[in-house]
Amino acid sequence: QVQLVESGGGLVQAGDSRRLSCAASGRTFSSYIMGWFRQAPGKEREFAAAITWNEGTTYYADSVKGRFTISRDNAKNTVYLQMNSLKPDDTAVYYCAARRNSGLAYSRDGTYPYWGQGTQVTVSS
Repeated sequence: QVQLVESGGGLVQAGDSRRLSCAASGRTFSSYIMGWFRQAPGKEREFAAAITWNEGTTYYADSVKGRFTISRDNAKNTVYLQMNSLKPDDTAVYYCAARRNSGLAYSRDGTYPYWGQGTQVTVSS
């Protein structure tokens, strides 16, 4: 059974940095793609970043490109989201998600069957 556990959220000030972690367990993820999504209050969940576990190919939403970096540590089975130059608009619950790298659109949350519980990131101005 796949389990994803996020950590690292909290309250930060605009311009600060924060690193989120997603510890994955329950299977071998070598053929998987791992995604970070976020949901702000009153808004739909949106794609932030994704990485293929094997090749390390990365994808980013335009809203975070150049500020966020997704990476993975194979030995620790952990995916990270390094967030720099945070803005109040980045305030959201951040979710880690996983699915087989099947060629489906990586930014569509409906294609991911496995989700973590989420971690809150609040950016004050």
